[in-house]
Amino acid sequence: MTDGGAVGAVPAAASASPPGGGPADARTERAHVVRGRRAIAAVFAVHGAVTGSFATRVPWIQDHAGVGPGQLGVALAFPAIGASLAMPLAAAINHRLGARLALRILLSLWTLALVLPSLAPNLVVLCVTLFVFGASAGLPDVAMNALGVETENRLGRSIMSGLHGMWSVGVLFGSAVGTLAAQLDLDARLHHPAAAVVLLLLGLAATRGVLDVPPDPDEEAPPHFALPPKSALLIGFVGFCAVFGEGASLDWSAVYLKDEFDTSAGLAAATTTAFALAMAVGRFAGDPVVDRFGPVRTVRAGGVLATAGGLLVVTAPAPAFAMAGFGLLGLGVAVVVPLAFAAAARSGPNPSQAIAGVATVTYTSGLIAPSLIGGLAHATSLVVSFGVVTALSFALIASANVLRVRAKSR
Repeated sequence: MTDGGAVGAVPAAASASPPGGGPADARTERAHVVRGRRAIAAVFAVHGAVTGSFATRVPWIQDHAGVGPGQLGVALAFPAIGASLAMPLAAAINHRLGARLALRILLSLWTLALVLPSLAPNLVVLCVTLFVFGASAGLPDVAMNALGVETENRLGRSIMSGLHGMWSVGVLFGSAVGTLAAQLDLDARLHHPAAAVVLLLLGLAATRGVLDVPPDPDEEAPPHFALPPKSALLIGFVGFCAVFGEGASLDWSAVYLKDEFDTSAGLAAATTTAFALAMAVGRFAGDPVVDRFGPVRTVRAGGVLATAGGLLVVTAPAPAFAMAGFGLLGLGVAVVVPLAFAAAARSGPNPSQAIAGVATVTYTSGLIAPSLIGGLAHATSLVVSFGVVTALSFALIASANVLRVRAKSR
């Protein structure tokens, strides 16, 4: 067995036939789960497309609201606050509504929230809209990851990295459209409402096919507001390091190219697209890599790539080198979060609550990263800010061992 391999292992019982069912029943159930896998993959893509649509237009939103780098950093702290307060509610919502209905409602709210940031005329309104934006992002994130792990368990094989790859494809699609909109100098107040309507319809269609996991009548309802369990903290730290680099790169890579190299808006936005493309490639390759080398070695190798990418970003003599650095960063952190969620879901009796705990730690990192990057850039420079990203990428190499500990404790 490779080191830490048990972290991604799927319980053997997950792929067994239903009690009393024959081969035909097993085939029917298998086909149902396969359809559910395709549907949850589409949900991940829609969620990512909202993120990509927003990230590529951050420079436009900054200019429209009339805020500088420091003020933008303050505003970008508000998604973190909203998400941190919302994510612990996810387990109770899932229990009350059932997995499918909860996901349908929460994903719809997230797509519609895309409209809000581009409408903000000043710093105060921008902060309020980003608070709502962050809250509406966190809840469906927990719900879809819980359904992803449930689908993985029923299939009996690893799919979480591929699902997160579909999220990256969504980011890539959203950022590609955003890049085109930026290149055409299209007003984001037109671009984002149009994108929101399209993504809302796609999200509603996708959620029709996901597995429905109604709550067990004998199962005790989770607390309405559940703080992260202790088991989530160690797993969450690994995700924290990766997601910090992801959040910083998604929201600041375009600004970095624009400010440090005075590039065009289109080329700056293309940097975000390059980052998203690298993330997608890494995640689609992730499942077989993890099966072969184990989570610990995979995350350590990712830490090496991400550190190299960060060093290339901060020392880049030309835009092409910085873009390559962001690509390496994306490739390096790609599979870390899927592994963290898979470990969390199998660390306790309530997968949604455990995922919510790890998600609170990891995605709070991704949502506070942009504000910290902006604050540090205001005090020093964006180059120094991405030096911090590089240091946290290096921390992945050492902290990856937590996944081996989690594997042995099962």
